[in-house]
Amino acid sequence: MYEMKPEYYIGIDMIDEEHKQLFKYADEAYELLHDEFTPDKYDRIDIILENLRNYTVKHFSDEEQYMESINYKKIFTQKVQHQEFIHKLDEFMEHHNDEVEDQDEQIMEILKYLTEWLVNHILYVDGQIPKG
Repeated sequence: MYEMKPEYYIGIDMIDEEHKQLFKYADEAYELLHDEFTPDKYDRIDIILENLRNYTVKHFSDEEQYMESINYKKIFTQKVQHQEFIHKLDEFMEHHNDEVEDQDEQIMEILKYLTEWLVNHILYVDGQIPKG
């Protein structure tokens, strides 16, 4: 369901590959949302959030190193947006630890934020990064 569409490729292989993985985490969350055979999704939500956060930190670090290597002028804006995204993931993790009543609603909130942020960030921010 969630996948890297052709218009999301920015032409920098390492970044495109890492973006693909972020879409895979979104797809995992989508699959969990529609899994009728798992009544308690707490542990799986926890794993998805943990994996997503860890991978995102790695991705942002890789992306920022690339931008530094080409002396990208808008790196500060990128770093601020990256920190805001990590902060939001931390909020989702804290909220998840509150033992939410409606787990499907929580997954939908995570998916909505993740996909909107990813698509907008890739198309309008990452898409401006010059190919080195």
